[in-house]
Amino acid sequence: MSVKEIFIGIIILCTISSCGVKKYLPTGETLYRGSKVNITKMKGVKESKRNLRKKLSSTIHPKANKFILNQPYKVWWWFVIGEPKRKKGFKVFLREKLGEPPVLSSRIKPTSIAENMQALLENEGYFHSIVEGDTTIKKYYTYAKYNTTIFPQYTIHSIVWVSDGSRIMKELQSIQEDGSLINVSDGYSLTNITNERSRLDLKLKTKGYYYFNPNYLMAYVDSTIGGNQVDIMLNMKHETPDSAKFPYAINSITIYPNYNLLAKTKDTILIPSVVYDSLIIKENDKFNPNMFKRVVTYRPHSTYDITEQNKTLNRLINLGNFKFVKNVFSSVPDSMGGSHSLDAVYYLSPSKKKSFQGQIDGFSKENKFIGTLLSLNWKNRNVFKGAELLTIKAYGGLEVSYADSLKKNNNFRAGSEASLTFPRFIIPFLKIKESSFYTPHTRMLLGYEWFRKQGFYTKNVFRTQYEFNWKETANKEHSLAPIAISYINASNISQDFLDEAASNPAILTNVYSEAILGSFYSYTTNTKNQNFRDLWYFNGSIDLSGNIMGLITGANNTREKTILNTPFAQYAKGDIELRYLKKLKPTIHWANRLQIGASIPYNNSNMLPFSKQYIIGGSNSIRGFRIRQLGPGSYLPTLQDQTYYFIIGGDYKFLLNTELRLPIVGNLSTAFFIDAGNIWTKDTFLFGKAGQIKKDMYKELAVAGGFGVRYDFKILLIRFDFGTPLRKPFLPENDRWVFDKIDFKSGDWRRQNLILNIAIGYPF
Repeated sequence: MSVKEIFIGIIILCTISSCGVKKYLPTGETLYRGSKVNITKMKGVKESKRNLRKKLSSTIHPKANKFILNQPYKVWWWFVIGEPKRKKGFKVFLREKLGEPPVLSSRIKPTSIAENMQALLENEGYFHSIVEGDTTIKKYYTYAKYNTTIFPQYTIHSIVWVSDGSRIMKELQSIQEDGSLINVSDGYSLTNITNERSRLDLKLKTKGYYYFNPNYLMAYVDSTIGGNQVDIMLNMKHETPDSAKFPYAINSITIYPNYNLLAKTKDTILIPSVVYDSLIIKENDKFNPNMFKRVVTYRPHSTYDITEQNKTLNRLINLGNFKFVKNVFSSVPDSMGGSHSLDAVYYLSPSKKKSFQGQIDGFSKENKFIGTLLSLNWKNRNVFKGAELLTIKAYGGLEVSYADSLKKNNNFRAGSEASLTFPRFIIPFLKIKESSFYTPHTRMLLGYEWFRKQGFYTKNVFRTQYEFNWKETANKEHSLAPIAISYINASNISQDFLDEAASNPAILTNVYSEAILGSFYSYTTNTKNQNFRDLWYFNGSIDLSGNIMGLITGANNTREKTILNTPFAQYAKGDIELRYLKKLKPTIHWANRLQIGASIPYNNSNMLPFSKQYIIGGSNSIRGFRIRQLGPGSYLPTLQDQTYYFIIGGDYKFLLNTELRLPIVGNLSTAFFIDAGNIWTKDTFLFGKAGQIKKDMYKELAVAGGFGVRYDFKILLIRFDFGTPLRKPFLPENDRWVFDKIDFKSGDWRRQNLILNIAIGYPF
């Protein structure tokens, strides 16, 4: 179908929808087409018309129907489908997902909207402004128009506390003067005053004022002083109860670690308890009291602090051992006599201690392999009564190639893994006080995998890891593994593989035995408030191996030195990933990603171990090229490379992605993207000079573009991305851009250049 035919079809559809909607409208009704806000700024108004219009438009409800070529296509579809007879079914799906009910003129109340606009302007300090609303009818459409005349915003002349000299009033005044949201010379804003009341309340609750709330604060505004200025007087309401005027201390902390929501309430006096580090622990036979000592961040006789309360709640929840966590604070009966004390009680309902889970997955890889993986997981929560988690996993699977060139080149794998996670730092000879908002974790792992590449070789991989994970804040996370050891041993090498190696010795790297004596550190941060228009994500990591062993053994040449008769890898590797997402509109997003990876294999290694190498291409990378069919550098992988190499990777990587994400209808959306990047090797051993990194490496960047269709099921997002190469680095230098060779009509071109990527979730 030509572009002309598609365009004519759209016009015909819109014409049909235009004629069709009119006949469905109730008598005397028209369809709401939208509104326009006209702004007249008086002298002295500093805020732009664009910002003012955006604020005023937020009060306009309901929103108009969606239109294409000035026609209400979704309303037409709503009427064509008709009223379903049942509340569920395919007809309901079609009507609700592809159509929308009409917004009729009777729902439009311009006078009420104008009043809301005027109230918003008053709340923002634009006193005496005028808003008038009206509607006009053209054909069967109703248009709303709001004319506004905006006078200059009033500013704050002074902020005065009407104080009685009490302790709480002195506290309030001190807090308000430190980091206030309302300041002299600022524009008047009721929103800022309301937020400042909440800020004062929160700060007071860190100083013991448990029963205070922001409604006890009052702000009086005097706008009669002249000069477009106001005086703000702050005070506490007379009806504020005495209990809210005094700071409270913690009298006792009681924990019920075996609380059952459904069980009948017992007489608390009769419940057996122990006192451990000033904590009263009731009816406890499952948890080591020392765990609560670490998790509860405050103690009796300390001043009540909402921050410590939230820390303790969050740490208890993050232990992963409790289904429900609830805390209650209550006044000690004689508090009104002057002691002002609180009893804190924590009710904890334990999760099931042991669980068993089986899972079977089917998958299709971009290197033309399909396969399945069966895994069995057994978990034991609280294995040592300190909220530790023991996980034992066993798995097995196979991958079968459907490419003719890779027939009988199947992969089989089986393995097991045991990990033990502690909700604290486990560091020999060192104790770290834990009082942060998030519980740190120490993880110890031991694993083994048997991997068979049919017809070629078997690999045995042993690994152990000792790592720490902790959050600095809600948006800053650290991961440190001082010990990350892997041992790879190859066996059962076939004669066919050895015969191929006689003419291509580089493939022997696949069957090298090697030890990785590694350590790594990773830091992740992102924009804390995900409602911002500009969202950032950063991850940086460093991975080291064999450095100390290299110094001890004096390694200078490739695979020269060994540990337990096995050469060890020696390298330094660093990675940076930066993502930026801009919300152009609530449903239109511009997403970007930059990845830079660089490594230095040296002395005992001339390349990274295969498990550490960078790869390029595929559904989460450059979507116009398949994995194992791009790079490194200007090298074009052969069928022999794809057959014999475990992976086709490199020691350096550059990747840049950008895509515009647009809604279509309901949960269906699309995206247009451009990807660019490549990988390179440090040495010429595997892929010659073509794959080696160069000073003008930018000349070997691959570029691809395309579009995607995504459907969001809320619990997961399924993605179909169609990519095509725009620049092929393996072609002669002056012929690498291939715009002029794009030919969607050619079946041969489509088979070779139109790549379908099917994946779950966004690519970045």
